[in-house]
Amino acid sequence: MRAVKKVLLRKLAKHGYWGKKHTSFDNLPKGFPKHLHSKVKEVAKKLIKENIILSKPTNYGLEVSLNPKMKDRIEKILFEHKMKQE
Repeated sequence: MRAVKKVLLRKLAKHGYWGKKHTSFDNLPKGFPKHLHSKVKEVAKKLIKENIILSKPTNYGLEVSLNPKMKDRIEKILFEHKMKQE
């Protein structure tokens, strides 16, 4: 589950989904294997509760983005992942 969290955060950061730029919650599992789609949504919900991901309800669905106020924490999570890969 930790790997899913890191990949999800890296994906959002790579596409620049910080603050006012957001994407649909339903798009989060894209790019992950089919068997992980429900796990990705579960992890995303936990990140919303932790305030790492901001949610914005709209009339066409839930939109999400990374919380700019949590940038240091997000970068720490991503940096730790890179250090383990090297």
